[in-house]
Amino acid sequence: MRLTSTGELLEDKLVNQELKKGLLLEFKKDSDRILLGVAQRPDGKKNWMVHDQNGITSSIKPQQITYIVPGVENFDQAEISKFLQKAQENLDPALLEIAWVELLEKNASVTAEELAEMIFGSAEPLESYCAHLLLSNDEIYFTVLETKGSCSIYGPRPTGQVEELSRKKLAKEAAENELQDFVQLLVSAKAETANAKPAKSSWMVDEKIRYKIESLEAYAIDACKSDEQKKTAGMILKAMGLTKTASSALNLLINIGYFPVHVNLDLLKLNIRTGHSDEIVAAAERLLSESLDLDEMNRKDLTHLKVYAIDVDEADELDDALSATRLLDGRIRVWIHVADPTRYVEPGSIVDREALRRGTSVFLPTGTYPMFPEKLAMEGMSLKQGELCNAVSVSVILHSDGSISEYSVENSIIKPTYMLTYESATELLHLNLEEEAELKMLSAAASLRLKWRRQQGAIDTSTLETRIKVVNPENSEPSINLYVENQADPAMRLVSELMILCGEVVATFGSSNNLPLPYRGQPQSNIDVSAFSHLPEGPVRSSAIVRIMRAAEIDFRKPIRHGVLGIPGYVQFTSPIRRYLDLLAHYQVKAFLRGESPPFSAGQLEGMASIVNMQVRVVRRLSSSSLRYWIIEFLRRQPRERKYRALILKFIKDRIAALLLVEVGLQTSAWVSVGTQVGDEVEVQVEEAHPRDDVLSLKEVIRN
Repeated sequence: MRLTSTGELLEDKLVNQELKKGLLLEFKKDSDRILLGVAQRPDGKKNWMVHDQNGITSSIKPQQITYIVPGVENFDQAEISKFLQKAQENLDPALLEIAWVELLEKNASVTAEELAEMIFGSAEPLESYCAHLLLSNDEIYFTVLETKGSCSIYGPRPTGQVEELSRKKLAKEAAENELQDFVQLLVSAKAETANAKPAKSSWMVDEKIRYKIESLEAYAIDACKSDEQKKTAGMILKAMGLTKTASSALNLLINIGYFPVHVNLDLLKLNIRTGHSDEIVAAAERLLSESLDLDEMNRKDLTHLKVYAIDVDEADELDDALSATRLLDGRIRVWIHVADPTRYVEPGSIVDREALRRGTSVFLPTGTYPMFPEKLAMEGMSLKQGELCNAVSVSVILHSDGSISEYSVENSIIKPTYMLTYESATELLHLNLEEEAELKMLSAAASLRLKWRRQQGAIDTSTLETRIKVVNPENSEPSINLYVENQADPAMRLVSELMILCGEVVATFGSSNNLPLPYRGQPQSNIDVSAFSHLPEGPVRSSAIVRIMRAAEIDFRKPIRHGVLGIPGYVQFTSPIRRYLDLLAHYQVKAFLRGESPPFSAGQLEGMASIVNMQVRVVRRLSSSSLRYWIIEFLRRQPRERKYRALILKFIKDRIAALLLVEVGLQTSAWVSVGTQVGDEVEVQVEEAHPRDDVLSLKEVIRN
């Protein structure tokens, strides 16, 4: 039993008015809407038909009724809107605060009608309803003590509670105002032309704006760090009239110019390091200006050699170069010169630790994110045409059958003569110029090596390789330069063969000197290559063989056979500026050449390799998805009627085939007609291409 402050029973104050026709009542239409209506007639045993302010008649349950306006009979439903308007005009929340002070002093409760008498001096229908609206919408001064049907009794809250609720209300209102201001910024930015949109940096100046824009960004890439961040993004999207989805957030960020149209979401999702901190850059600068070459006195002068550096035309850093000489007995000596980053970087240094965390340079169609700070990589480590360069040079004399006769590994100084692209190197080979005899020797050595490796069971997995260079990727329609290279082309074969040769020599060198190194191997699984002889040589046969190959393995104590390459051991050594495992091999070899113990044990190498390989897998996934995105974007821009050659690699299900689009080097799938077989070439057209959704739909062109 509960009493009022005057000892009156609360229940005595809760007098429920019986429903009858013509009463004016307030009811909950649904969770978001409260309406005013006039009772019309009973609808069944308990429900009533009500005609509301919007002119709609509907059936309601008694529990939906929130208030029956007292003193009203046979209310004219045409007057509802006018009644509501007058009620809204009379609402003054300040009156509620005055009443609260008085009732708190008396420790008294109040009904809507009693409050109407207090603040309006009357409990007429309009005043009573105004008092009800003030009480039912109040979140600060009063709390409901008891409710019976549509009648409620309210009590004043304690002063401390009111102060706390007032603070929360002010904070909420401030947050709502901030949200509205932010929404206005978004609306204004959306309305601007592409060239006039705010710079991305402008959203970072104000801390509160920065938090909101970063919440939207996190929502767009499914990477919200907290429920609060997710809630903030959801509120912004709702205020903008958008659905609460990642794609809505993404499109909004693109529309305001915060993201470019072709933003790489995977780059953001995978949290790839794209720049170097000021601390790392400063450390790299010091290395360039202050570090000493510990091997200066032991470098072999090879500046008399003609040196060819062959790479893709957009290569930023050059790790390797080649030379060749013919001995008096007619044999060829091949030199593989590898850039020497350990001239600057020591194991365990701040720059080395950063390279370990990255694991590899990242090469994307839209840009390169190097493992080392750019200036250190380009000015210090990279091989440069016509300049004296520090290197580790591997020299090899081949037997007439292509096997290794003699080898050496030593510190050197070289002076690169030519920087060639694969295309220009292939052209020089075809021209067969007398003055480029060294290039011909390198080609002859590569051919000899390929023949020897095949005799040892090497498996040819050469295929098509696509490279894309996107110019001005921030633009909505950037220029896309696409190149498809055949790994079996002469220059690519040449470089590939001599890099494999270098890897075999370093593995042999490491084994002979008990050096812990990342020795790579790959079991052949007894692959019978003749079983694939019915397939066309090249991408189709390579694809079929690769599907059944076992994964590569690494041993850090001794070489293991690399069956696919057809060699007894292999260590990746030729890209120490781009790949951290190659750099580890350099640390070990360079220490031995100085007469020192290797810096890392086999166990330590294994631990670091696990970190690196994890990051390399992430980068490989990013590179693959980025390349695919831009190939699909390239196809999207082509004329709809354009036809493409496609090789059938395999059948996935029924007549759905895995295809290789020859002109763009992309593997995809499509339905092909009855009668076609693996290895056949068909013509296809692009029906749909949507890179953001990773959608590429092809249709076979049926030849008459």
